[in-house]
Amino acid sequence: MSTVIIHTPVLNFEQSTQLERQFGNKPLKKAQHYRIETNKTVDREQLGGLSAQLGFDINLLPDEFDSQQVKLVISDMDSTLIAIECIDEIADMMNIKPQVSEITEAAMRGELNFEQSLTQRVQLLAGLDVNALQRVYDERLTLNPGAEKWLAGLKKANIPFALVSGGFNFFTERLKQRLELDFTRANALQIDNHKLTGKVEGGIIGAQAKADFLLELCEQLQIKPNQVIAVGDGANDLLMMQQAGLSVAYHAKPKVQDQATTALNFRGLDAILDFIN
Repeated sequence: MSTVIIHTPVLNFEQSTQLERQFGNKPLKKAQHYRIETNKTVDREQLGGLSAQLGFDINLLPDEFDSQQVKLVISDMDSTLIAIECIDEIADMMNIKPQVSEITEAAMRGELNFEQSLTQRVQLLAGLDVNALQRVYDERLTLNPGAEKWLAGLKKANIPFALVSGGFNFFTERLKQRLELDFTRANALQIDNHKLTGKVEGGIIGAQAKADFLLELCEQLQIKPNQVIAVGDGANDLLMMQQAGLSVAYHAKPKVQDQATTALNFRGLDAILDFIN
């Protein structure tokens, strides 16, 4: 028996009938979604086409995933928890956003090595006053839809939340305090005399470092990786997502959607609660 998640709080008669015909059972109403238990074979391409036709997300839970055993959620920051790419907005303060954004996009699509691309982008920021980072946080950083409801739902369920980013700890630390997050990890920009030097301090938080952070937290919390939900949108999230019991491609690049176990393209971040409720 497979479980299909229908990420919408309301189904009309026609939609319900079509889903029953497709999967062989009636949708069962939950808090903010529906579930269908089915014996039919379900593939990703079929779900993608049905989702596009009906206008809401539909996902298949992996057979080995136990939603009652989730003990950690780990998420990317830029374009996942938040709606911007911080480094692109920092670059805009120097009127070089197009150049930096082009490198960012190529890295997220998996066309460039992330570590090398970050080094290139940070070098372009050399000489920028550190106050520009605060301006980006105050004026441009917004949470993606459903973020606060998602985090509140995890707190209610006593599930810790970790934010890991190939971006910068200037932003993750402020979000940790503001949103009361349990764990964060990100890159540290080197600063000298209140200006960016164009370098990153310490090792770069790239794809492998994100996966390692997930495993480190599993050891710390004494849980198994299959008890983790990992959320991301770019190629440098894939190694982390492969470690988790459930991976969620959130409004993600095609490469990530192809490899993740589930995808959200219509609903906000609060739809991730559908996998555990």
